[in-house]
Amino acid sequence: MKRAFLVISVLTTFIHFSQEKYPKDYFRNPLDIPTVLSGTFGELRSNHFHSGVDIKTQGKEGLKIYATADGYVSRIKVAQFGFGKAIYITHPNGFTTVYAHLSKYADKIEKYVKSVQYKKENYQTGNLFFKEDKFPVKKGDVIAFSGDTGSSGGPHLHYEIRNTKTENIINPLFFGLHPEDSKPPIFQSLKVYALNNNSRINNQNKNFIIPLKNIGKGKFIADRISASGTIGFGVNVFDRLNLAPNKNGIYSLEMFVNGKLFYYHNVETFSFSESKFINLHIDYKHYKKYKRRFQKTYKEAINKLSTYKKLINNGKIDIKEGLNYNIMIIAKDYNGNSSSIKIPIVGKKNNTIITQPKDTTKFKILAKKFNKFTLKGVTIAFPKNTFYKDVYLDFNVENGIAKIHTPIIPLDKRYTLTFNVSKYSNTEKEKLYIANLEYPKYPRYQYTRKKDSTFYTTTKTLGNYSLLADNQKPEIKLLYFKDKQWITKRKTLKVKISDKGSGIKNWRATIDGEWILMEYNHKKNTLTYNFNDKKLVGSKHIFKIVVSDNVGNTNTLSTTFFKKQVN
Repeated sequence: MKRAFLVISVLTTFIHFSQEKYPKDYFRNPLDIPTVLSGTFGELRSNHFHSGVDIKTQGKEGLKIYATADGYVSRIKVAQFGFGKAIYITHPNGFTTVYAHLSKYADKIEKYVKSVQYKKENYQTGNLFFKEDKFPVKKGDVIAFSGDTGSSGGPHLHYEIRNTKTENIINPLFFGLHPEDSKPPIFQSLKVYALNNNSRINNQNKNFIIPLKNIGKGKFIADRISASGTIGFGVNVFDRLNLAPNKNGIYSLEMFVNGKLFYYHNVETFSFSESKFINLHIDYKHYKKYKRRFQKTYKEAINKLSTYKKLINNGKIDIKEGLNYNIMIIAKDYNGNSSSIKIPIVGKKNNTIITQPKDTTKFKILAKKFNKFTLKGVTIAFPKNTFYKDVYLDFNVENGIAKIHTPIIPLDKRYTLTFNVSKYSNTEKEKLYIANLEYPKYPRYQYTRKKDSTFYTTTKTLGNYSLLADNQKPEIKLLYFKDKQWITKRKTLKVKISDKGSGIKNWRATIDGEWILMEYNHKKNTLTYNFNDKKLVGSKHIFKIVVSDNVGNTNTLSTTFFKKQVN
C-alpha cells in the first residue's frame, strides 16, 4: 500500500510540476465560442502524433480567430494540403502559436498574401517570414477566419503552441485551454505479446487478443492468462470529451506490475523529428492489417520517443514459473479522468520447444547497410537505416507489378523504386507514371521522375507498384452559370475539375487575359474565384482555364459571361 501511495504521489508531483512550467492566464481562447475538441494533442494519426488540438467551429466556416496573446505574425503559409492556410504568431514569453485550416486572413494580412499570390501567379505561397514590425498584434485582435483548407476533414481550427526556440510542440491544455471533460477513457481491446521465441502465453508462442469485462465506472477485468518468459501488452483505447462524440486520444498510459510502476508515457510535449516513431509505439502490423491502433505498454529499444518516463525493463515483463502477477494498466485524459484494466497472470512453465522455420528469401535486408536489388527491370534501393532492424524481404515482379513485401513494416526513411522503361516508345513514356496499388481500384499517383530509360520514385511505403498509362485529359465543368450568362449578383466564379488517371497537377485561369487566383478545394474538386480580387472593366468578359494532370494531358475551357461592376 505504501509503495502504491508513493508512486501515485510521484506521478501527481510530476504532473503538477509540468503544469507549473507553463503560464495559465497568458493566452486567451482563439475563438469566442465554448471550447469543444474534435482532436486532442498527441492523438494517434497516420505516421505522426497530432501536433495540436482541433477546436470545433460548430460546423461553420468564417468564425473570427483571435490572437491569443500579444506578439507579431512571424510566418504565413498557404498550401494546398497539410495546414492549408496557416498563420504563426511569435510571443515575447518564448512561445509561438499556430492557427491552421483558415478560410482567409484579417484584411491587412489577406491583402498582403493575395499580393504575393498574384505576383507569383500561384495559390501556394510557400513560407513567408516576417519581422516584428510587419504585422504586430495585440491579444484579442482578429487575425483570421475559421475554415476547412488543406488536409482538413471538415471545418475546425487546428491550434498549436510551440517553444519558439526549439520548435517543440506543447499540449495547449497546459496553458489554460479548458474543454469540458468529465468522461473517463474507454478501453476497447487488450493484446498480449510473446516477445521472443522462449515466451509462452496460454501454452503458445503467439500474440493474443484478451477478452475484457467492463465492470463499470471505468474499470475493466481481463481473463486470467498463463505465461512464461518475456511478454508485453498493448491497448486499443480512446477518450471522449463532453459535448462531442469524437473518439479522441488519451493523455497518459501507465502500467503497474504487482504495484510497481513499469511503464509510463504522456503527451505533454514532443518534437516534430520524433513524431515518426509512432510506428514503433503502436502495433504497426496490426494497424496496417485491421486499421486498429494498439498502443504498446513496452518500448522498442530503437524507439527514440521522449514521451516515455522511468521505464523498468522498457515495460517488458519477465514471467517466472510458479509466481502470480497482477497487472494494472491505467489510461488517463488531461483532466485526470481514468480507466483501468486488471490482468491476472500465473507463471506456468511450458517445455514445448519451438523451432522457427528459416526464411528462404534471398532478399535479406541488413538494416545498417545500403541494400539494392533488381528483378525483371525493377530496382529497389534502400539507404542504410531505412529499416529499424534486419528483415527478410519478399520481392517479386509479376505482370508488370512490383510486389515489395506487404506494407506491414514501418520504415524510417524513403527508398527508391526504379522501373526500366527502355521498351516503351517516347510517345508511350509521356503518358506513363508510377502508381501505388494498395487499393487496386483506386491506384495512387507517385511523384514520378523521368529519365530516358528509367522512371523512379521515392516512398516510405512497401507494397505493390506498377507503371500505368494515362491518356485521358482532365474534365472541367462550369458551376452555377452557363456560357454568355449575366452573373452580376454572383460574388464568386466556380468550376469543377477532375481527373480519372494520374490526378490534377496544376491549373491556370484568366479573365480577359489576366491571371486570377482560383482556390482549389480538393475534397469537393472545385476551383473558386472571388470577384472582389479585381475590378472588372466593362460588362462582357472572357473566362479561360487550362487544367493539366500529372503526365501532361491538358484540357481548356473558355466561356463568356456578363457582369456589371457593383460598387
